Amino acid sequence: MNKVSLTQWLRRLETVHPKAVDLGLDRVLTVANTLQLLPVKKPVVTVAGTNGKGSTVAVLEALISEAGYRTGAFTSPHLLRFNERVRISGVDASDDEIVRAFAVIDQARGALSLTYFEFAALAALLIFEARELDVVILEVGLGGRLDAVNIVDASVAIITSIDLDHQEWLGNSRGEISLEKAGILRRGCPVVIADPAPAPELLARVLEVAASPALYLGRDFSVAVVGEQWQARLQTSGGGVRTLSAPTNGSLLPENIGAAVQASLLLGIEFDDRCVAAALAKVAVVGRRELRQVAGRDYVLDVAHNPASISKLLEFLDVNSCKGRKICIFSAMSDKDIPGMIDATAGHFDAWFLGDQPRNTRAAGAAEIAALLEERGEAMVSISKNLRQAFRRAQSVVQEGDRVVVFGSFSTVATILPLLDKDHSKYEAL
Repeated sequence: MNKVSLTQWLRRLETVHPKAVDLGLDRVLTVANTLQLLPVKKPVVTVAGTNGKGSTVAVLEALISEAGYRTGAFTSPHLLRFNERVRISGVDASDDEIVRAFAVIDQARGALSLTYFEFAALAALLIFEARELDVVILEVGLGGRLDAVNIVDASVAIITSIDLDHQEWLGNSRGEISLEKAGILRRGCPVVIADPAPAPELLARVLEVAASPALYLGRDFSVAVVGEQWQARLQTSGGGVRTLSAPTNGSLLPENIGAAVQASLLLGIEFDDRCVAAALAKVAVVGRRELRQVAGRDYVLDVAHNPASISKLLEFLDVNSCKGRKICIFSAMSDKDIPGMIDATAGHFDAWFLGDQPRNTRAAGAAEIAALLEERGEAMVSISKNLRQAFRRAQSVVQEGDRVVVFGSFSTVATILPLLDKDHSKYEAL
């Protein structure tokens, strides 16, 4: 019998469950218990939030590894390869590891169907169990309370930004959404609240009821960028105070760095300024405020897909300004707040290049987005049959000093990213 490839497995997983998103813990918990994956025997950091989760996880990985510990990290979604979702000390899991894990899960589930994300989360836990790890890092996929990773008890929790996104599942206010994020908490489990905005009152009530020691950004720990230095005043696991400083990483938000460093201290991990500096120098989160220069042209790629994350992208563009025009390649999912995303960009771009995503049924049509732009007075709008053609058209008008900004969704960045790489062959199977 021919061995089933990872690509074949992933295609199958897209059809195993009747719904792409089906929040709830019963199915995944049943299979996890069958496989005896719980409780996870290593310290666990669980990261929830609207934006900034991926960057926070990347800093956690780099910092804890730099301090001499082995990490296992589960994140989602991926950009180019599924393997990005499961990492051991920053290295993607192999096809063989993932395929073996899927086969074990498939046998253990019996007649029970699992979503694509639930298969992925269980595969990560299986792979982590087989490796000699010191710390496990889990990124929540959607919300927190009913997300598959919440079958695992956190040793330390992080909640990054809290903003409007996925309202159909999480609620229509920051307060309602914060309750879903707070679902990752456990009684007595310390939580790092790294949202720069004031925390919703509902979240504070939940923390009080859960008796979860909470460290709030701006109250219990602080971060700042002074010149080119990231600086922080943080709390140790024993209640002491630590001050740390390191050359900043311009693609990372200071509050996300602070959340990762603060959580690491709460785990009792020892490190100094040198360790933080070395870790930040290694962190390169692909597609998050990523600045590239290719063939003499300037590109910024960002998976920003809601008004709040786009505002952060625009701040980055203002700080890292270009001499010429700002030209964007944009596409977004139809279930996102596209009018709000466009309103957030008002006056920032000189030209818009739009393209359809024929293979993505969630993506909004380019003509639909163009109509919204024209309603708001954007005159320079180009519509292409797909994003690849939009990219080529944008390249044809880019002049010295201009900048091309690619944003709107993970799939937007994932489509354009390979076109910027000289070695296109490694993307042929994607």
